[in-house]
Amino acid sequence: MQSIRLPRELCEQILAHARSAPDVEVCGLVAASNGIPLRCVPVSNIARQPQRYFTMDPKQQIDAFRVMRERGEQLFAIYHSHPRGPAHPSDTDLQEAGYPDVVHIIVSADSSDPAPLRCYRFIAGKIVELELTS
Repeated sequence: MQSIRLPRELCEQILAHARSAPDVEVCGLVAASNGIPLRCVPVSNIARQPQRYFTMDPKQQIDAFRVMRERGEQLFAIYHSHPRGPAHPSDTDLQEAGYPDVVHIIVSADSSDPAPLRCYRFIAGKIVELELTS
């Protein structure tokens, strides 16, 4: 299994974001420099049914990409939460993945989930789980 390194501080920030709004899907980006994840960028979810789906606010997303460019950073990952389900991609997640080359981080807001944060790549329509190290 391929692995990725995500600093513990970033994992905790993503988990805290998900738990801050446990009834809706939260979403955001992870910026990196030279392949090393540095910071989380929360983005508002503007989906019509945020309890079941996420759609990133386009203006916030464009602003985040602009700041990344200005800082010499790249998009490392996209994250979102599943309020009631496990940290596993849904069919919708796979079908709507707009950036297949980046890591997709999914968070279960359910505190009883033994693996509340998991990472994936979507390759040629298939889900490939990545081992997470911090």
